[in-house]
Amino acid sequence: MNTRIQSLEEIQSFKGKYPKQIWSLFFSEMWERFCFYGMRGMLVFFMISQLNFEEKEANLQYGATQAFVYAFTFVGGLFADKILGFRKSLFWGGILMILGSIFLAIDPHTYFFFGLSFIIIGTGFFKPNISTMVGELYKEGDSRRDAGFSLFYAGINLGAFLGGYVCVAIGKGYMLNDVIAEAHRWNIAFGLAAVGMLVSLINFYFTERHLGPIGLQPGHPQAIVKTKALPKWAEYLVYIGTLGAIPLIQLMVSKTQYTDYFMYTIGPLTLLYLFYEMTKVSKEERHKLIAALVFILFSIIFWGIYEQSGGSLSIFAAKNLNDTLLGGLLHMDPNGVNNSGGALFIIALAPLFGILWIWLSKRRLEPNTIIKFGLGFIFLGLGYYVLFSTRFFAVEGIASLDIFTLALLVITFGELCLSPIGLSIMTKLSPAKLQGIMMGMWFLASAYGQYVAGLIGANMAEAKEGSSLVEQLLVYTESYKDLGLYSLIAGLVLIVISPWIKKLMHGVN
Repeated sequence: MNTRIQSLEEIQSFKGKYPKQIWSLFFSEMWERFCFYGMRGMLVFFMISQLNFEEKEANLQYGATQAFVYAFTFVGGLFADKILGFRKSLFWGGILMILGSIFLAIDPHTYFFFGLSFIIIGTGFFKPNISTMVGELYKEGDSRRDAGFSLFYAGINLGAFLGGYVCVAIGKGYMLNDVIAEAHRWNIAFGLAAVGMLVSLINFYFTERHLGPIGLQPGHPQAIVKTKALPKWAEYLVYIGTLGAIPLIQLMVSKTQYTDYFMYTIGPLTLLYLFYEMTKVSKEERHKLIAALVFILFSIIFWGIYEQSGGSLSIFAAKNLNDTLLGGLLHMDPNGVNNSGGALFIIALAPLFGILWIWLSKRRLEPNTIIKFGLGFIFLGLGYYVLFSTRFFAVEGIASLDIFTLALLVITFGELCLSPIGLSIMTKLSPAKLQGIMMGMWFLASAYGQYVAGLIGANMAEAKEGSSLVEQLLVYTESYKDLGLYSLIAGLVLIVISPWIKKLMHGVN
C-alpha cells in the first residue's frame, strides 16, 4: 500500500476543471452546513413560538447569535494560523458543534442558549479553515480557482437546503408528523444537526490522507509555512480556554445589549491587529490587503441586506405568505421555502456559474472580481424590488409564495456573483501567513452584516406591532423596497471605484 504524502506541487498540478480533493471537502462542508443552517432556520420561529419572544426581541436575538457565529470565525482563523493548523481547528470546531446540537436535542427549551454557545464557537473553528484549505488546492494565478469555489459553494448550499427545510419542517410538523410525536418534534429537529456534523467529521478523517501538507499544524516539518514548533501546552490551552469561554458566550448571546458592546469592540481591535501585521509585509502585499479590506467593507452592506432571510423574512413567511407553489400544484411550509429556496437555486446554478466563468476566461471576457461584486449588489437590489412587488399580488394581507420564491431566485444571482468569489479573492489577495486571519475577517464582515440585519428586522417588527396583516405586509414590503435601493446604489458605487481597486490588486483578477 502506497502511503507517500503528495507534495503541494503535485496537488496543485491537477488536470481538468477541479482538483479531486475538492469533492471530499465539498462533502464535509455540506454536512456542516446542514447542521448550521438547520439551527439557523429554526431560530426565529422557535424563539417566537416556543420561548414566547416578541418579534422585535427575536430579530435582535437572531442578529446577535449570527453575529457571534461569524465573529468567532476570526478567532478560529487566528488560532488555526498560529497554533492549531486548519485540520485540528476543523476537528475541534466539529466536536463543539456536535455537543451543542446534542444539548439542544435533549431539551431545546432549557439548554437553548447553552447549546447555541457551543455551536457558535464550533462554527468559528470549522468554517474559515475548510474554506482556506480549498484555496490551497490552487496555484497562485490559477484561473480555475473561482470555478472551484463556486462548486464548493454548491456543497455549502446543498447542506443549507437539506438542513434549512427538513429541520424547521419537522419542528413545525410539516414533515413526519405521523411518525414523530408533537412533544418530541423540536428535539428530533435539533438532533438531526448533530448527526449531520458527525458525518462531516468522519468524512474529513478519510480526506486528510489526500491533502498532502495542506492544513498541517504550524511547526510540523511538512507544513506549507515554515515556523518554529510550538510547545504542546499551547494547543491544550486553546482547548481549555475555548471550553472556559462557553459561560461568557452564553451570557453575551442571551443578553443582546452585550452584543452591542462586543461589536463596537471586536471590529476596531481586529483592524488594529491587521494594520500591525501589514507593517511586516511588502508594499505590494499591503496594497492587496487594502483591496481585500474594501471587499470586506462592502460585504457588510451586502449581508446586512441579504440576511433578512433568517430574521424579518422568517416572520414575513410565517404570517404573510400562503403555502402554495406553482399555482397550487405544491403545498409547502413557507418558512421552509424561505430557509432553503435560495440554497436550492444555488445548487442548480453554482456549477453553471463556475463553467460560465471558465468559458468567459478562455475568451478573455470574464468580468473582474470588482465587477462581479457590483453585479452581486445589483441583483440583490432587484430581488428586494421583487419582494416589494408581493404587495400587488396579496389578498387580505396574504401574499403569493410564487412571487416570493421568484425574489429568492433573483437574490441568488446576486449571491453567486459575490459570496463564492469573496472566498476566492481573500485567498488570492492574502499572503500565505495571513490566509486564516483574512478568511476570518471575511466572515467577521458577515458578523457585522448579521448584526445590522437583526437591527433592521427589529425596526420593521417595532413599526408594526398591533397592526393588521395588510398593514404588516405594507410595512415590510416598503422596507424591502428601501433595502433594494440601498443595494443598487452600493453596486453602482463599487463599479465606479473599480479602477482604483484594480490598481491595488496588482494584477490579481
